[in-house]
Amino acid sequence: MTDKTEPPVRTVLFDLDGTLIDTAPDMAAALDILCREEGIEPLPFARVRPVVSNGSIALVKLAFGDELDDATLERLKQRYLEIYQQHLAVHSKLFEEMDTLLKALEEQNIQWGVVTNKPGWLTEPLLAALKLDERAACIVSSDSTKNRKPHPEPMYYACRLTGSEPAQCVYVGDARRDIEAGQNAGMRTIVAAYGYIPEDEKTASWQADHSVNSPGELLHLIIP
Repeated sequence: MTDKTEPPVRTVLFDLDGTLIDTAPDMAAALDILCREEGIEPLPFARVRPVVSNGSIALVKLAFGDELDDATLERLKQRYLEIYQQHLAVHSKLFEEMDTLLKALEEQNIQWGVVTNKPGWLTEPLLAALKLDERAACIVSSDSTKNRKPHPEPMYYACRLTGSEPAQCVYVGDARRDIEAGQNAGMRTIVAAYGYIPEDEKTASWQADHSVNSPGELLHLIIP
């Protein structure tokens, strides 16, 4: 990437929501349905999008507040996940330019895979629906390992699945925990600034190796 002493990139690993796939339309739509079921007004999409990468609990709290008791939070979370599972790949798609990037990696014999905190029972059907499951060199979900990002265990597991050393990998994500996970594992890291990042978030403080505004910019970093 920038330092010629670094080993060539063998594997590019992506976070899922907000990095590889634009899942916000379907995740926000599921929250809209839940809000209507519970008799409250759905939130504007612009408020939901920056929270999507933080998962179902964060979305429920966004809509229903932080003061929910544990039982109510769990009920709403489970119902949200039921709704989302039923509408998993209605509008979700690869980010613009991402398919071009993936094809270019494949042509250069550079592996790519997914490391996400999304559970496997949502991750795998989504990737299958978009015909990405057989192209990915690895799919690591929140339940693939004991620990989740920012712990490095999922990253090490991805290395084992792809036969790569951490120094041969680049991890791309749109959340601080993504960059921390990559750094904790000894990987090079790139911020997907086009992802689900709140406007007031200072991504420079994450100290990633690079930040990109589109998947097309990734192509030029990984394949000079």
